Amino acid sequence: MTPKPATLGIVAFVGGVLLATQAFATSCITSKGQFDTYKQQLAREAASAGVGQRGLKALQQARLSGITWRFESNPSSQSSMRYRSPEQFLKSRFSSVNAFVSGGKRKLKQNARLFQALEKRYGVPGPILVAIWGYETNWGGFKGDTRIVSGAVTLASYCRRYPRFEDDAVAALQLVDRGLITGNSRGGPSGELGHMQFLAGNWVRFAVDGSGDGRADPNNAADALATAANMLRRNGWRGGRSFAEGSANFRVLSKWNDSGNYQRAIAYAAGLIAQ
Repeated sequence: MTPKPATLGIVAFVGGVLLATQAFATSCITSKGQFDTYKQQLAREAASAGVGQRGLKALQQARLSGITWRFESNPSSQSSMRYRSPEQFLKSRFSSVNAFVSGGKRKLKQNARLFQALEKRYGVPGPILVAIWGYETNWGGFKGDTRIVSGAVTLASYCRRYPRFEDDAVAALQLVDRGLITGNSRGGPSGELGHMQFLAGNWVRFAVDGSGDGRADPNNAADALATAANMLRRNGWRGGRSFAEGSANFRVLSKWNDSGNYQRAIAYAAGLIAQ
């Protein structure tokens, strides 16, 4: 969904979704056959964190995500693991760097008032947000076809990642409780949500109602963009400063994605979009 340029009601989301803070007692897995046992363990922890019946039912119905498991069991298959120049990294997903930059410029122009408002409030320039948006979902054109809960739980279960992403799995269940997603909602292979492909825990922590309708929804582009700006600012982004490689703002991009290839490509593309 493309945000309307006139929509400037940027209000911090303060709904009552809270992440679990206690230490988890689940055991990670290295075999697909252990997934149901992991779910049973996670269900106990999720219940103690306040997840209700809808969330627990979504967990019960979750299935191991094959694409997520393949990525985790064979990390070298992920393009972000191999060093690439920014141009190579962008061209691995898009027809050309020029096409990506041209698309980014169009989105920036079409939604100029929204991006101006976001930069004024959060200090994050539009070209950075447009570059992330374009890379993650082709500006909302494709938001993923993996069941979000299944992807999040599969990622959390695998020992290579354990326990880093368990908060995100619990957060996905909390979002089911709230009615923001269902057990069948689809997104990225690691449980990413909406236009900007947030992990569920980051949506819970940083969600903002950017459209002014009283609800923060990751599938609303204005909400997703405002939330991205809020997340970057709260992780240390400073307005009016460089985001070139080596700068403090460049390092903040690691909070979005810890791949150096990704960070370099976003900063590079944003610089071209800004011209």
